[in-house]
Amino acid sequence: MLLSQTRPLSVQNMSCASCVGRVERALTSLPGVSDVRVNLAAESVQAQVDAPGRMGEIVTALDKAGYPVRQRTVRLDVASMTCASCVGRVDKALAAVPGVLGVNVNLASETATVTYAEGAVDLEDLLNAAKEAGYPATPAETAAPEDVNARKDAEARALARKTMLAAILVLPVFALEMGAHLVPGMHEMIGRTIGHQTSWLIQFALTSVVLAWPGRGFYTKGFPALFQSAPDMNSLVAVGTSAAYVYSVVALFAPTLLPEASRAVYFEAAAVIVVLILLGRWMEARAKGRTGAAIQKLLGLQARTARVLVDGEQKDMPIERISAGDILVVRPGERIAVDGEVTQGSANVDESMITGEPLPVAKSEGDSVTGGTVNGTGSFQFRATRVGADTTLAQIIRMVEAAQGAKLPIQGMVDRITLWFVPVVMVVAVLTVLVWLVFGPSPALSFALVAGVSVLIIACPCAMGLATPTSIMVGTGRAAEMGVLFRKGDALQQLSHVSVVAVDKTGTVTEGRPKLTDLLLAEGHDRAEVLALVAAVEARSEHPIAEAIVQAAQAEGVVRHTVDAFESITGYGVRAQVAGRDVLIGADRLMTREGLEPGTLAEAEVDLARRGRTALYAAIDGQVAAVIAVADPVKSASAAAIRALHDLGLKVAMITGDKRETAEAIARETGIDQVIAGVLPDGKVAALDELREGGKTLAFVGDGINDAPALAHADVGIAIGTGTDVAIESADVVLMSGDLRGVVNAFEVSTRTMRNIRQNLFWAFGYNVALIPVAAGVLYPAFGLLLSPVLAAGAMALSSVFVLTNALRLRRIAPAMAETATARPAATLSPTPAE
Repeated sequence: MLLSQTRPLSVQNMSCASCVGRVERALTSLPGVSDVRVNLAAESVQAQVDAPGRMGEIVTALDKAGYPVRQRTVRLDVASMTCASCVGRVDKALAAVPGVLGVNVNLASETATVTYAEGAVDLEDLLNAAKEAGYPATPAETAAPEDVNARKDAEARALARKTMLAAILVLPVFALEMGAHLVPGMHEMIGRTIGHQTSWLIQFALTSVVLAWPGRGFYTKGFPALFQSAPDMNSLVAVGTSAAYVYSVVALFAPTLLPEASRAVYFEAAAVIVVLILLGRWMEARAKGRTGAAIQKLLGLQARTARVLVDGEQKDMPIERISAGDILVVRPGERIAVDGEVTQGSANVDESMITGEPLPVAKSEGDSVTGGTVNGTGSFQFRATRVGADTTLAQIIRMVEAAQGAKLPIQGMVDRITLWFVPVVMVVAVLTVLVWLVFGPSPALSFALVAGVSVLIIACPCAMGLATPTSIMVGTGRAAEMGVLFRKGDALQQLSHVSVVAVDKTGTVTEGRPKLTDLLLAEGHDRAEVLALVAAVEARSEHPIAEAIVQAAQAEGVVRHTVDAFESITGYGVRAQVAGRDVLIGADRLMTREGLEPGTLAEAEVDLARRGRTALYAAIDGQVAAVIAVADPVKSASAAAIRALHDLGLKVAMITGDKRETAEAIARETGIDQVIAGVLPDGKVAALDELREGGKTLAFVGDGINDAPALAHADVGIAIGTGTDVAIESADVVLMSGDLRGVVNAFEVSTRTMRNIRQNLFWAFGYNVALIPVAAGVLYPAFGLLLSPVLAAGAMALSSVFVLTNALRLRRIAPAMAETATARPAATLSPTPAE
């Protein structure tokens, strides 16, 4: 058996000789794998395999053993893709490269995203595979967005020139042939003047120029693909027009080879088909350019230069030369170059292009600013904190690009069908010709030619291939303009199936900025003393409730104590030694756990919770000393957003660690359907499972670090963009605004986009199912109707244009809930680790 040596795979988590042994055992246990060599220092592994296809098994085995292969992702610009069949072949060619773990080819953006095992694949391997399949590729990173746009514009202009040239050449052909059939007396006039033979010679000359010049691409791409047993859309056009052309040439120059009744020319059919398909592709190219309009808008937000302070002087610098820590100066009306923190001055900044909020946000010393936003009034200086690929805007662009290139589950079925579509159409065309030759009326050969060519030309895999990706590109782009970022493309489809929306309370339904409202004391305790002790302990915590207590203590000017032996009791509260006193702060469950009796304060605590307050006990030296109440105001938009979710037929549940009485008070105020209260931080996942019972699809909305597991566990995780970086990284969807209105908008985009995709697929598949039989001639026996190849070409071109035009309607999606209230800070996204 022939064995081949794998390239060194880069493996994670190897730290000792035991790891080496486990990796070796994991691989040697696989059939067909031998001579495993593990290098601990280089963190790599090589092996002999009996087939390149074993690479997937090796990667899976290493992953199960706890030593996953490092993965890389590269995006390629792929040329020459014209239909869904091309997508399938590019996918197949790239997936066949040993070491490739996943491929996603997008016809609308003409790109391929390839995930591969680090070390197992070189970029050249991928480029060669694509080239050998007939689709030359280049790394997307090598071209600036402006270059990509220029290339697409140039392609559209080139198609426009070809279409115009072909149309000019075809006009006399069409007038001579179709005029003779449609205009009374014109046939006789041609016979009396130039003669019918001369008319055919003129048509032959002009059609030959059309096929050999503007239409050349159909043949230089279509026939090689056909000879490689991988026919595509170009192959259908090439075979169909060539059949009409060759038949006409024989009828013109060797008429005795054909039955007398079948001696006719179809030069106009071959030439007009080329013109109509070129016209369709030109319109398609223009529409494709508009599908990426959202990315272009985002790219347009990026500043090109910035004013940097260098040795006390202002100097204009290209944005690429700005480093973290530089001090930048921003004047009124200027665009902020990078993310940073204001160090001097104040201004009102328009952040609507990032957050969707319409009102300018006041900025002063210590506030953060976001690259891409526009300074209104005032000038200020700020220190750059995130530059280049780490800026919020750069990360938003990456998220949108990733979502636009995603392949939804619905696309899998389309890909499987379209891969076989063209070969099946060619078989149907052959059968059509044979049936007409055997059973057709005289002249059977002419009827067979017309029907066969019509079947080849009317089939439209282009429309099927464009149906899903164009809608995704436009829909996710429009969502980004509305402040909704789909980090994972399949969330777009999954969100349309959600029936229950679970929300975290603090920072999601409420403001997340609580205030101390009540401090009720047990007998024998002093307010100032208790508040001082409690505030000293809470000053060690970063929880919003703790911050509210500390701020109240500062406002009352109580004594500041030092803290010793601070202990956080997860899910219950905190304990510390303060000025020689033992202080315990937490919910009623903490008092129960410690065996402390609240006494008369228990009734007060229940009453506070019933009024929507978050109530905590404070125990000093083993005795409950006070009950502390903190209120977190409900966000102004929460109730309206929840009503809007109800209007969409969704149930809304709230998950919180608060007491049930407090949670139910907020639920009554906002209209929430179900409350799961008293949940510990690690219990949110179990709460989601409870809500999911009965097969419900679930979305979870949160913003805190403790929400990350729930965001990852939900069918769709939605992070409030003003939340923590950890929550954002765990989510499928990120809302740049700070409240639940963005959730409503996310559902609106998902619903409209999926409806648009279904419309496109219905049109694309329905069109082919209905019209291919018509083109084959099924209506002829009953109605005497036979579809002209020219009409077939027009219908085919119209099909793709219809799909693209329908997808572009998504650009008009209006926010279901406009962002109109108080402006909020821009979201901050964590830097994405370099590949």
